[in-house]
Amino acid sequence: MTRPLLTNPAARRLFLDRHLLLQPGGGAGRGDDLMEVLTALGFVQVDSVNTLARSHDLILWSRRGRYRPKALQHLVARHRTAFEHWTHDAAIVPMQFYPMWRLKFDRDRARMHQRWPAWRREGWDAEIESVRAHVAAHGPACSMDVGEGEPRGSTGWWDWHPSKTALEYLWRAGELAICHREGFRKYYDLCDRVIPATWRDTRMSEAEIIDWTMNAALDRLGFATSGELAAFFEIATRDEAKAWCARALAEGRIIEIDVETADGAVRRSFARPGLVEEAATLPPPTSRVRLLSPFDPALRDRARAERLFGFTYRIEIFVPAPKRQYGYYVFPIMQGDRLIGRMDVKREGGTLAVRAFWPEQGVRMGKARQAAIEAECQRIMPLAGVQELTFAPDWLRQTLRTG
Repeated sequence: MTRPLLTNPAARRLFLDRHLLLQPGGGAGRGDDLMEVLTALGFVQVDSVNTLARSHDLILWSRRGRYRPKALQHLVARHRTAFEHWTHDAAIVPMQFYPMWRLKFDRDRARMHQRWPAWRREGWDAEIESVRAHVAAHGPACSMDVGEGEPRGSTGWWDWHPSKTALEYLWRAGELAICHREGFRKYYDLCDRVIPATWRDTRMSEAEIIDWTMNAALDRLGFATSGELAAFFEIATRDEAKAWCARALAEGRIIEIDVETADGAVRRSFARPGLVEEAATLPPPTSRVRLLSPFDPALRDRARAERLFGFTYRIEIFVPAPKRQYGYYVFPIMQGDRLIGRMDVKREGGTLAVRAFWPEQGVRMGKARQAAIEAECQRIMPLAGVQELTFAPDWLRQTLRTG
């Protein structure tokens, strides 16, 4: 039987619609409205780099222009409607998903015991009980509050002193929770004092959790392979995802479709019945230019973004400066349903400094598009906390081939 075909333009529109990027979007960007955004996305990745705005803030601002960072802080630290934990990386997750994370706690605990003895400084496991007792007796603690007398020198980002490692272990294993941050420093407390009882006391079977993760991932991606479904929350294994897809396909809960990629090839994916028809009803995308976080949910799977949009993107933070093609931290730029280039832009005191923009192959840089780029930079100034916008004399660069 011939599989339904989702054309590349339709696939882009549907994917962006599921990621709340197809239309401009309104809303307060705080409270219940912000929770709706967070729930629709599934999570937002937390990242420490702050050349313009932190990744999680930029992700949410891209969907709600009135969003400001304190609104997300309030969800976690005040309202307790979201919590911090791990997906493929550190993330902020809706609190109602907490029961499903218990499987991740258990699996992360096993992985840490297996791998961390070779990865971390010696002695971290001997500090677990004392760190747990310290938090229980004294309340919220950061890494500076534990491990008195331990050597603090570090040879890298992940070279933690033993008590810091114990804190992270207890958090990853679900025994502690992040109650708030000060600046970007995490403070940990007992789960009983952070996670509301409704979600803390809810229990689900392993099978129920896996079924939830697969359904939730498919709803947010629209179409995906079993591997992409497993990678979304990083809770179910690849083998569990394959088995789930086989069962769901046999039961008629999902179907197989062909998704056209940017280069005209097709890729078999799973989808809900009726997805191709749903995609045909979507409106055209907004013409707004959008400055996106490198860790935006629509782009974090680099291979998928490249297949869907024909856009090759790599973070160059860890690339030595002389070998960088673009720059330390360059932002993808979207217009409509196309990724039109990447921008080197940075907050310098009270100024937003646009240093360079490289258009993609075939993107014409007329006056209207340049004006749209400038308008987006002006929109982001309140989030960045700047009062002035400048463009370097040579900001508009020639198209480069990526690879």
